[in-house]
Amino acid sequence: MSSEFVISLAEQAIYTVLIISGPLLLLALGIGLLVSIFQATTQIQEQTLAFIPKIVAVFIGIVFFGPWMLSRMISFTYDILNNLHNYVG
Repeated sequence: MSSEFVISLAEQAIYTVLIISGPLLLLALGIGLLVSIFQATTQIQEQTLAFIPKIVAVFIGIVFFGPWMLSRMISFTYDILNNLHNYVG
């Protein structure tokens, strides 16, 4: 196993993690921004107010994006296990 092969495999793994986690992170970022704007306009300074909408949004995002995320993870795992002979030798 060459160093280029290991780097390529690590690059694919990192790319897969970013693609899978991206939608949920962007959703949490958007909801957090909206809650922060709401807090700034109403002058509510409660620190824990942002957590509940983010948690609800991420759960809804998991329900909506979950099948797609799972199919990407299964595809990556299948590719790894299907090419296992390349990794061992």
